[in-house]
Amino acid sequence: MGDTITLRHLGPDDLDLLVGVKSGLFDNPILPDQAKAFLLEPLHEIVLALDGSDVVGMATGQILLHPDKPPAFFIAEVGVRDEYQRQGIAKRLCDRLMQVVRDRGCDGIWLATETDNAAARALYRSLDARETGGIVVYDWDGAMDG
Repeated sequence: MGDTITLRHLGPDDLDLLVGVKSGLFDNPILPDQAKAFLLEPLHEIVLALDGSDVVGMATGQILLHPDKPPAFFIAEVGVRDEYQRQGIAKRLCDRLMQVVRDRGCDGIWLATETDNAAARALYRSLDARETGGIVVYDWDGAMDG
């Protein structure tokens, strides 16, 4: 299966593709208004993995701006349908997403994952990420509820 996968960096004209993603890839069903707002926001990025016309993987994130440093990028989600896992698709998605934002001038890419998420941690190590210990995540209003 892995050799038939293509990657697509989405833009504002790709709303129909994003809205048409079948349930189960994202945490929740796609909300058309949210999908449209996401695609129209120039600080948001998304790359999809497709097997033909079927969306089988995704990686998303946001460019973060600060008044005292160059733009950074937060990888918000990476997901691959169960039947497509362990084929290198997530790594390809992350590579493409990181290249997109590096080309946009981001100077720092980061994400967070659960300590017991062995698959995600292995993926990020395979991408030569540095694991940062000793931090604590706080959230408000159910932000970490999924």
